[in-house]
Amino acid sequence: MLYIIITGFLAAMVAPAVHKLLPRFAGPLLSLVPLGIFAWLLTQVGTDTLFSYQWFPALGVDLHFIVDGLSLIFALIISGIGAVILFYASEYLRGDARLPRFYGYLLFFMTAMIGVVLSDNLLVMFVFWELTSISSYLLIGFNHEKERSRYAALQALLVTGGGGLAMLAGFLILGKMGGTYSISQLIQQGEHIVSHGLYIPMIILILLGAFTKSAQWPFHFWLPNAMEAPTPVSAYLHSATMVKAGVFLIARLTPVLSGPEVWHVLLISFGGITMLMSAAMAIGQNDLKRILAYTTVSALGIMVFLLGMGGKYAITAAMTFLLVHSLYKGGLFLVAGAIDHETGTRDIRMLGGLRKYMPFITVGAILAAFSYSGLPPFLGFIAKELIYEGAVHYPVNPRLLTVMIVITNMFLVATAIMVGIRPFFGKSLPTPKAPHAAPFRLWSGPLLLGALGLILGIIPIIACESIIAPCALAITGEFARLSLWHGFNVILLLSMITLAGGIAIYFLAPAIKRKQPLFDQLARGGPEEGYRALLKGLIAYAPIQTRFFQTGKLRNYFYYILVFFTGILLITMIKYGIYGWIKVDLSQVYFHEFLIVIIMLLAAFKATVSSSVLGAVAALGIVGFCVALLFAFLSAPDLALTQFSIETLTVILLVLVAYKVPGFKTFTPRKNKIKDVAISIVSGATVTLIMLIVLNNPAQTKISDYFLENSYIMAHGRNVVNVILVDFRALDTMGEITVLALAAIGVYTLLKFRRRIVPND
Repeated sequence: MLYIIITGFLAAMVAPAVHKLLPRFAGPLLSLVPLGIFAWLLTQVGTDTLFSYQWFPALGVDLHFIVDGLSLIFALIISGIGAVILFYASEYLRGDARLPRFYGYLLFFMTAMIGVVLSDNLLVMFVFWELTSISSYLLIGFNHEKERSRYAALQALLVTGGGGLAMLAGFLILGKMGGTYSISQLIQQGEHIVSHGLYIPMIILILLGAFTKSAQWPFHFWLPNAMEAPTPVSAYLHSATMVKAGVFLIARLTPVLSGPEVWHVLLISFGGITMLMSAAMAIGQNDLKRILAYTTVSALGIMVFLLGMGGKYAITAAMTFLLVHSLYKGGLFLVAGAIDHETGTRDIRMLGGLRKYMPFITVGAILAAFSYSGLPPFLGFIAKELIYEGAVHYPVNPRLLTVMIVITNMFLVATAIMVGIRPFFGKSLPTPKAPHAAPFRLWSGPLLLGALGLILGIIPIIACESIIAPCALAITGEFARLSLWHGFNVILLLSMITLAGGIAIYFLAPAIKRKQPLFDQLARGGPEEGYRALLKGLIAYAPIQTRFFQTGKLRNYFYYILVFFTGILLITMIKYGIYGWIKVDLSQVYFHEFLIVIIMLLAAFKATVSSSVLGAVAALGIVGFCVALLFAFLSAPDLALTQFSIETLTVILLVLVAYKVPGFKTFTPRKNKIKDVAISIVSGATVTLIMLIVLNNPAQTKISDYFLENSYIMAHGRNVVNVILVDFRALDTMGEITVLALAAIGVYTLLKFRRRIVPND
C-alpha cells in the first residue's frame, strides 16, 4: 500500500520531465498511473486489510493504511476519475506552457487524497489532509495572473486550512480520550468516547474541519468561487474528490462518534440547510460551472444530511449517491469545459442547438443529466429512491425531512435541465467562437462517465455487492440492497412529484432570476461578507502588530525575548514553589575554577563598558576562551577544542572587521540604560536559579547511560556524539539543514533576479 503513495508522489515529480520528452503523449501516459492504481484497487474488492509500517512508534504515529469498503469506494473514485481527468486535461490545456506543472499538481493532489481515505491513523490522515489543501491551492490558483483566481485560491486555503487546524485539535482530544490515534482501535471504544466529558467540544472541532472541507453552511461560499480554476480542476477537486473529504471523515468516524443526539442534530441541521439553500441558489446562476458548483454544495449537504440520519437506508443511500454524484457531476463538468473550449462561453443564455456540432458531448450530457435527475433506469434513480426511503424511515420528524429533500431534488432536476439539456436543444445561438465538434479526448470522458451511470443502474448488483454494500457495512454494520424497481409505492410517488416539480421550476427559472438582485442584497450580510470582514480586519491588524514587534531594532527584540522568557520561568517557579529547591554547595568547586569564573565576569563587564570596539572584542574573546578552559577542566576535551577553534576564528574575524567599524558612540538615554541593566540582571539571575535547581535535583535516570547502551544497538555507531547528532537528533539536524537550504535558495533567488543596472550611454 505504501508503494501506491510513493508511486503517486514520484509520478508527480517526474510529470514535467515526461511532458518535456513526450509533449503529445504525456497526458495519456501519465493517466496510466491513476489507472494502474485503480486496477490494483479493484483486486482488493471484498477484502478488509490493514497495512502497517512503522514511522514514529514512540509517539503513536505509524503509517497504518486500511483497505475496507469505505476507503475502497473513495479510492476507486479518486483514481478512476483521476485517470479520466488527466486524459481530458491533455487536450483541454494543450499548448498551455504551464501544462507540465499542471500534471505534477494534479498527481500530487490525487496521491494526497488517496492517502487521506486510506489512512487508519488520525495524525497521518491530517498530514495528507493538509497536503490536499496545499495542492488544491496551487490548482485553484493555476491561472495566477488573474486576481480572481488568486483570491479564490487564498480563500479556499484559508477556510479549509483554518478548519483543518480545528480538526487537528479535535484529533488530539480524540486520541487522548481513546489512548490511541488508530481509527480501527478507536472504533472499539465508541461507548467510552461518546460518554466522555470532552465529547461535545471534540466533535465540534472535528466537524469544523469536515464542514469547511465539504463546503457546508456557513462555509459554503468558497466552493463556487473556486470555479475560477480550469475546468479539469473543477471536475476533479470540486465534484469527485477533495470536497468529499469531509463526507469521508464523517463516515469514517460515524462508528466512533455517532449515538448521542447532538451528533445527529448537528449533521442533519447543517446538511439540511446546505442542501436546500445551495440548490435554490443554483437556479439564479447563468454560468454552467457556477450552476454545477452550487449543486455540488447541495449534493454534499445531502450526503451529510443522510449520514446524520443514520440507519441502513440512509447510509446506503449516502454511499450510493456519493458514487452516482461523482459520475454525473464529473461528466457534466467535463461537458461544461468542452462547451467553453469549443464555443468560447459558458453562459447558458448564449447556448443552444449544440447537438448538431457536438453529438458525442450531447449524448454524454444527456446520460449524466438523466442520472442527475433520478430517471430510471439510471443509478441516480436508485440513489434518489434510497434517499427518500431513508427520510421516510427516520424516527424523528420524517415528514419534515422528506419535504426538505423532495424540494431540494426539485431544484436539482431543474438545474440538470439547465446544464445537460438546454445548451444542446432549441435554436442555435451566436457564440464568441463558431461551434465545432470536440476532439476525442474531450468527449470520451463525459460519455464514459454517463454510460457508467446507466450500466450500474440497469445492473445495480455490480455496484451493490462489490462496492456499496461493503461500504455501508464498514459504517453502520448493515446495508439496504439496491434495486431498480420497488413497485408502486409512496417512494415512487415522491420521485414522480420531484420530476414534475423540477420541470415546473425550470420554466419558472426566468422569473426567479429576475429576483436575483434581491438575493444579492441579502447575500451581503451572509457568511462570505463575514469572511471578507475578518480578512480585512486581519490585514488591518497586521501592520499594527508589525510596528509594535518588528521595529528593526535589535534592542527591542532582545527585550521581548528576555522579558517573556524570564516572566514565564519566574511565574512557574512562584506557582510551584520551585525556588525552595535551591541549595548552594561550593565544596566541590576548586580555586582555579573560581578564578576562571571571576575572570569571565570581569571580561563580560569590560565588554559592556568598553568605549573601544577592539577592547570589547578582546573582552568577549576572553570570555569564550575561559569557557573552553572550563570544558577542559570538566573532562570535555572535544568541546574545549571546538570552543577554542570557534572562538579563535570569531575573534580574528571581529578584529579584522573592527578596523572598518566606526567607534562606539552614546545613543542610549540614561533611563534606557537603567532598563537594560535591570532586564539583564533579572534574566541572568533567573537562568542561574534554574541551573541551580537542575544541579540540585538530578533526574533519577541518566540520559548518558541510555545513549551509551543504545548507540551501537539501535544506530550501529560507536561514536556516541556522532550517533546523537545523526540519528537521535536526526529531525533537529534535518531542520537545521532545511533552514540553511532555504536561506541558500533565497540568496540564490535574489542574486539571480536582481535588477541589472545598465549604465547610461
